[in-house]
Order: sequence, then C-alpha cells, then structure tokens
Amino acid sequence: MIVCPSILTADYCNLGKVVDDAVAAGIEWIHLDVMDGNWVINKTITFGPALISSIRKRVGSDIFLDCHLMVTNAADTWMQYVDAGVDLVIAHVEAVDDFPKLITNLHDAGCQAGLVLNPATTLDDVLPLLPDLDLVLVMSVVPGKGGQSFMPEVEDKVRTLRATVDEQISQGGRATKLMIDGGIKAHNIAEVADWGIEAAVVGSGLINDNGTIAENLAEINSAL
Repeated sequence: MIVCPSILTADYCNLGKVVDDAVAAGIEWIHLDVMDGNWVINKTITFGPALISSIRKRVGSDIFLDCHLMVTNAADTWMQYVDAGVDLVIAHVEAVDDFPKLITNLHDAGCQAGLVLNPATTLDDVLPLLPDLDLVLVMSVVPGKGGQSFMPEVEDKVRTLRATVDEQISQGGRATKLMIDGGIKAHNIAEVADWGIEAAVVGSGLINDNGTIAENLAEINSAL
C-alpha cells in the first residue's frame, strides 16, 4: 500500500515544512487536489500550477506528484499541470467529454493518465478505458462536501476494478493502479487494502494536530 498525503488540510503558510516533514517521514508520493470553484459542490478554490511548480522544486525529482483535477476544463488545461511538474494527471470521467483523447494527449506529453469517479458513478464508462489508464481513483466521499464519513458501499466497485485489472495483467496488459480517496485513516486502511487498493490518499489522518506526520504514518503502516 502506498500512502499518499493530500496537502489539502495543511496550513499553507507552513506548506514547505509540511512537505519537508512528509518526505523526511518516508513519503514518496504526494497528492495534489486542484479545485476550480465550479466542479465541487461547495465551490471551493484550492490552488493551481504555480503552487504545484513550487512543490516540485521543493521536493526534487524523486518524489512522485499527482494532481486530482476537480475542474470543469481538464481537457483544456491539463498541459499546465504537466508543465508544472506532475507525474500523473487524474481527471473526472464525469467532466471530460472525450477521455480517450485526454489519455492519448497525456501519454504523448510523457505524463501518466488517471481517471477518477465519484461514488455514484458506475463503471460503465470506465472499464473500456482501463487498458490505457495508468491509474483509477475511486472516491469514497463526495468531492467537496465537508464532514463526510468513509463510504464502504464503494467496495463492490473496487473489487470489480481489481478483478478486471488482474485479468488485464494476466493477458500482458497494463498494470493499472487502483487508488482510493476519502475518509481513509488507520482504522480502515487495511480494509481497503483487502479490497485490492494499492494507493490510498490520506489527508487529516496524516496532517493534523494530533501528532507529527511521521507518527501518524507509522500508525497507519502498523495497521496494514
């Protein structure tokens, strides 16, 4: 299991230190939530390519960076995030009209391509794309809606994806990674690992006032 901190809950005035502490704790993958004030239901605006570029310069080339685009125009703006230094762009299947074209464009630019789907979204439009996707992110909360708990009902969706990817690999296809995001903490990370999740986005479970990132990461890893 790869634990990927989301910096969404960090104190942005101290973001450099938060990133440094995460890397010092052994984190190798950072998740960057980009919200444009339109796509998510609470109209939140977070940050964009300029901040991501600063993080890339801060961590160097050894740390894997992904950006989760909760935006309405991912098909038009993806290159800004590639130029900022991300290794993987993840866009919502619900927000992109021609997802195969976006995948091709990202791969041609030397960037990995990921797809994210909301809890209510079915797999009908996702499964045909799996052979070309580097990652699928399953949301276990509704993006942008505060105060939510982890939604265990996404289990069936994850297990179907796991079985499909395993079959794909057995036939010599791409080893599409499966990621989950939303309410993941020490008490449920082993559960989603059992479903077949390989990477988990953790926000407040890592970056909070109840312990250091290193202490919280150790607690999460001990639960696996």
